Amino acid sequence: MFCFMMALSQRIGRWLTTVALLIVGAAVLVLAYAFVSSSFGPTADPSRAENPAELVGETIQVEVRNGSGVTGLAAQTTHFLRRRGFDVVEVGDHSSYDQQRTVVIDRVGDPASAERVAAALGLSSEHVEQDIRPEFYLDASVIIGLDYEGLAPFQQNGAP
Repeated sequence: MFCFMMALSQRIGRWLTTVALLIVGAAVLVLAYAFVSSSFGPTADPSRAENPAELVGETIQVEVRNGSGVTGLAAQTTHFLRRRGFDVVEVGDHSSYDQQRTVVIDRVGDPASAERVAAALGLSSEHVEQDIRPEFYLDASVIIGLDYEGLAPFQQNGAP
């Protein structure tokens, strides 16, 4: 009986060691992937090129609005932009859910900052519009449209 218990104990010990090594190995792989993807991936510059309106701070402040009606898009885009250094100060739904194309709206007369937000999302400058609204206290608004699947936050390699 004693020999049986010793053999069982050794088997369990080897099994636990194997499981522990597999868990540690998986953790190392995940950390290595995170390091490589953050070190060698494209980076966005979240700072203003200029500060024409004499705004406080150098970080571009953005609001993100979901104009497509698909649940979770504004939150996922917010996470994506924040990981790239943008200061997302407001998140929510747009006034309607029929926004066909995603746009970035310059709110302070600084199109270069709006273009930086658009570039981070994988949008060309054709998606940048201007509607100056200093009472919003932010640099740009992102309105996510029904074309959201083409945006960087929703691409396989651009996941937050």
